[in-house]
Amino acid sequence: MKRRVGGLAAALVLATFGTVALVGYVEGAKNKAVAGEKLVEVFVVTKPVPKGTPGTDLEGLVKSVQVPAKARAERRVTTLASLKGLVAGVELVPGEQLIASRFVTPQVAAQGTDVPRDKLLVTVALEPERALGGQVKPGDTVAVVSSFDPFQTGPGLPETPNSTHIILHKVLVTNVQSGGASNQPKLGDGGKDNGGTPAPTAKLLVTLALDAPAVERVVFTAEHGFLWLSADPAGAPEEGTKIVTRGNAYE
Repeated sequence: MKRRVGGLAAALVLATFGTVALVGYVEGAKNKAVAGEKLVEVFVVTKPVPKGTPGTDLEGLVKSVQVPAKARAERRVTTLASLKGLVAGVELVPGEQLIASRFVTPQVAAQGTDVPRDKLLVTVALEPERALGGQVKPGDTVAVVSSFDPFQTGPGLPETPNSTHIILHKVLVTNVQSGGASNQPKLGDGGKDNGGTPAPTAKLLVTLALDAPAVERVVFTAEHGFLWLSADPAGAPEEGTKIVTRGNAYE
């Protein structure tokens, strides 16, 4: 019996030693893997952040940490000041990085995921340069710009000219999804990472709240022409627009 107990104790000691050695090896390998990689600053949630929490109230709920550049989240928050006037659109849990797309205006947060009663939702795929450099976000209001190459309106009829025109104003953006971001950090003086948000490299899926006729116009343009979004906040002027062609572009 004593011999059996002694054998079990020895086996337990060896197993414990082996586990400690394995953990040490894994940690050492991880440290070697990240050694020499460029580190960037990210904000990580340390305490639960309820939905609706103002971005200016995150002190004590998040902390700044250094991570390898390839581990940073797309559209990560680089400064808490950039969240002024925004609130958490969803509940944030400890361990996740702060992402700009999770913060919305108080008006959008109040709406939740419900479609405004008098609006339909439609999603369009846009290259970043067509969507404010990829910086468009839920809660923004935008103008929708429609462009067309020449096309025939019927058999034997002449082609229409190239044309561009703002077709909609003050359109509410309800959601934005990004397919990717640049892996290259923005560099400042001396080649150091200045913490700038990397530009998306894939199309963005932008969801707009529109009435039924506007949905038709947006989808038609997306199918047969080109769409651009322009920042159009409350108070931005809407007068003076016209259909622009090659014939009047310099007027």
